Amino acid sequence: MTNVIEVRYWAAAKSAAGTASDQIQVDGPLTLAEVVRRAAELHADTRLPEVLKVCSALIGDRPAGTGDPGGIEVPPGSTVEFLPPFAGG
Repeated sequence: MTNVIEVRYWAAAKSAAGTASDQIQVDGPLTLAEVVRRAAELHADTRLPEVLKVCSALIGDRPAGTGDPGGIEVPPGSTVEFLPPFAGG
């Protein structure tokens, strides 16, 4: 088992973070809320914390949905992707 959660940023989140991805070291599962908090801390001096507030999230290939991020478990070895709202359609 890997002790990392990979976080990928898309569009405005990628621009705000200044990187396409980060790796968060973990000792066990985190909640999605904790993943968001830790990702925001990695880029505290950027716009990323604000951008993450409006992003939808995928855990692996599954949408996190609109449930409470504090109740969504993200196990080590997972990939979380943050997708800002896109214009157009």
